[in-house]
Amino acid sequence: MSTCTSASRDLDEPLAGTAATARTWLLLEQPGPWGPKALTSSHLDPGLGRALEAAAEGTGVRIALIRRPGRHADCGTASERQVYAAHTVPGKTWLHAATTSEPAQLLDLDLTALGGGDPSTFDASLQGRPHTGDPLALVCTNGRRDRCCALLGRPLATELTASGVDGVWEVTHLGGHRFSPTLLVLPFGYAYGRAQAPHVKEVLHGVREGRVVVEGCRGSSAWERPAQAAELAVRTSAHEYAADALTVVRTDGAAPRWEVTVAHTDGRLWRVLVAQGASLPPRAESCGSALGSPARMDVVSVRELRSAAVADPAHC
Repeated sequence: MSTCTSASRDLDEPLAGTAATARTWLLLEQPGPWGPKALTSSHLDPGLGRALEAAAEGTGVRIALIRRPGRHADCGTASERQVYAAHTVPGKTWLHAATTSEPAQLLDLDLTALGGGDPSTFDASLQGRPHTGDPLALVCTNGRRDRCCALLGRPLATELTASGVDGVWEVTHLGGHRFSPTLLVLPFGYAYGRAQAPHVKEVLHGVREGRVVVEGCRGSSAWERPAQAAELAVRTSAHEYAADALTVVRTDGAAPRWEVTVAHTDGRLWRVLVAQGASLPPRAESCGSALGSPARMDVVSVRELRSAAVADPAHC
């Protein structure tokens, strides 16, 4: 039986430049089943879900629900829920954690400040603190969005947990069902597609060392999609895998062609030409949807503009 995932894989659809965009992720634990739009179709109060959606609009914050891997019975009893906030802009990344028994407390957050990289509202409202455990591995398992997420995502989350990997959560939606199993790693905010357990463990090992694994990477959620593809192309070209080494300083142009400038902390700059193409032949972006030609981000060229050596005062 063909699925959107098998069609994408068989047609070798590229992964780079397909990650969801969010400068900051806000994650709330919500046990039980999830509907297609989980914030308003789960056991979370739908009025609260609508209010959170409205509050997050235009702030750079993306809100998602998470749950522990396994069976998803929800008896409706009040309990402490885990909450995370993570800012993903390179050089300014952080991951803070808190617990709450009152999810409505999230409405007290200044989401504009949170999207701008300021964790103080999270810490003050929820008694949050920096997360000191392992990086988070968020696996999309919401089968009500697309069956591939459940059929492929849940076994991956279960396998990772059974093998002793800490920090594994199921998450409601990361976009790109056809790349299932999809994964988001925090605090750095890089997304991965067609993920398998051995590769996920390699990715998480890299996060602990401050490195980005580019194989299977869809891009950093901190950037828009052309910049995601450009940054990954520079990493590959320059063999630079330190997570905080590169940042996107500007993106010029508009669809279907952009010039993206990527900067290194040592002063080097690259100009990357990215063109939007159409994935052919047509395929379904989700199971059950009509055939279409999803946009793809093709890197046309990577050119280093200059190399600015930083003088060392000790050698002057």
